[in-house]
Amino acid sequence: MEYQFSDRVRSLKPSAIREILKNSSDPSVIPLSAGNPAPDAFPYDAVSALSADLLKNAPIDALQYGVTEGYAPLRKHLMEYMGKKHQVGTENDDILITSGAQQVMDLLTKTLLNEGDTVLCEAPSFIGSLNTFRSYRAKLVGIPMEEDGIDTKKLEEALNTQPNVKYLYTIPNFQNPSGITMSLEKRKKVYELCRDHGVVILEDNPYGDLRVSGEDVPSIKSLDREGVVVYAGTFSKVISPGMRVGYAIGPKEVIQKMVVCKQGEDVHSNMWAQIVCHRFMTEYDYEAHLERLRGIYRRKSQLLLSAMERYLKPLGITWHSFEGGLFAWCTLPDGVDMLDFVKKATENKVCVVPGTAFLTDESEPCQSFRINFSTPTDEQLTEGIRLLAKTYEEMTK
Repeated sequence: MEYQFSDRVRSLKPSAIREILKNSSDPSVIPLSAGNPAPDAFPYDAVSALSADLLKNAPIDALQYGVTEGYAPLRKHLMEYMGKKHQVGTENDDILITSGAQQVMDLLTKTLLNEGDTVLCEAPSFIGSLNTFRSYRAKLVGIPMEEDGIDTKKLEEALNTQPNVKYLYTIPNFQNPSGITMSLEKRKKVYELCRDHGVVILEDNPYGDLRVSGEDVPSIKSLDREGVVVYAGTFSKVISPGMRVGYAIGPKEVIQKMVVCKQGEDVHSNMWAQIVCHRFMTEYDYEAHLERLRGIYRRKSQLLLSAMERYLKPLGITWHSFEGGLFAWCTLPDGVDMLDFVKKATENKVCVVPGTAFLTDESEPCQSFRINFSTPTDEQLTEGIRLLAKTYEEMTK
């Protein structure tokens, strides 16, 4: 049978990262391509104990339908927690529990975007979100990154010239893939520009709790008193990605429309997972857990930096500095074909992600690739960097 696919999905391609992960599933390949939390970062014992207690003493709470907005105690606690710790949320904001932060991107796009409308995003940016925007046939316009975040002059130019801009998508903390953190000065400027142009900001913050050096920077949402920002948070990097619990905090009018859209997608997010996340936050020392995670990633990032200094720096391969998150963004010297380098690295049993996967236009020239340091073991991490250096040397003999 010949299938006639919809216009929306006909041009969509599989995620480049997911395709690369197929190669990294080979146990002989070192996976520097994934973005998974470190295996020792999961609170196995706590999740096991909480689940056992829940299924023994309140099984119907976990197994029955819930409301689309999310588990009420989790919503209440998150609003209080985010307000007290991060100054996120006002009396004009509401919260929606989602199936991971990825669903926030989908629901907001479905809520705000008409086919052909423009989405501004950082260049490079997270491929999962870019593919979501593409699925709604958005016009994607990339704004270049600088060492302290998005180029605000280029952003202003795009706001003044691009038609039907609906929102700006940004990852201000330890951006995926670049690792860059946006400065407070730029966050204020981004907020002012979008507010003045009537453009929503979608602030994605999956890595904010994983700072390993430097000082915290206030979120863009903490500056919001005029209903400009929708904030996307998640438990994927701090408890478990498999549980698929994320959340959106934004203007009540926007959140209400997102709720209606979510009802048609999955009715509500996983009840067991929502309850476990709530109990983990309220019955355990959540801040101590976050500090333990930071200790794990501080050590892993230092191991990566040491290996890159040893093996990559002498070859002229450079990288952005980063103060947290899970990634390093490396750039090859001019004259070396990046896509060929990634392919040959896979042949040498180490996987990284080509930088083109993170561009709004994958045909644009790119010399960069992304490394993840959380997934591989310590031994794999050091050996993987050595193999990248070996690959480069073989190509440039």
